[in-house]
Amino acid sequence: MIRKFKKFTRLSAEEKKLFVEAYVMLGTMRAAILTVSFKRITQTLDHFPNKKELAPLNAEEMGKAIQIGQAITRAAAYTPWESACLAQALTAQKMLQKRGIPGVFYLGAAKDEANEAKMKAHAWTQCGDIVITGGKGHEAFTVLSVFGWGNGGK
Repeated sequence: MIRKFKKFTRLSAEEKKLFVEAYVMLGTMRAAILTVSFKRITQTLDHFPNKKELAPLNAEEMGKAIQIGQAITRAAAYTPWESACLAQALTAQKMLQKRGIPGVFYLGAAKDEANEAKMKAHAWTQCGDIVITGGKGHEAFTVLSVFGWGNGGK
């Protein structure tokens, strides 16, 4: 526990702020996933059956988006609740939208290699050409739906 606290104290003030915001938002999104319909959660977003192109970001927006992704990944590792890919993608969407940074999040599915009768699902967030959350292994999933905000969904 002390080691975790020391790691936290070594973060910059901005990283600490983003970590706390991500931690709280992960809890909020997890609660929403458990209690609210997905349609209602995504009602303010643009829905696209397929994604062709993402709006380019300037260097400042891209740097902030990467920082937000790192804060979410870091915070998700410390939550006492499950902070899986969907909660992380929704958290990223809220944090990025709050800062006026456009992007999209993808919902995908793939066959479960351990049991071919089952499917696996995954969600990941992207800004410009950078995957912000859920990047590990996202290539193995077939995109089923895309939700965009800002001018992220052209």
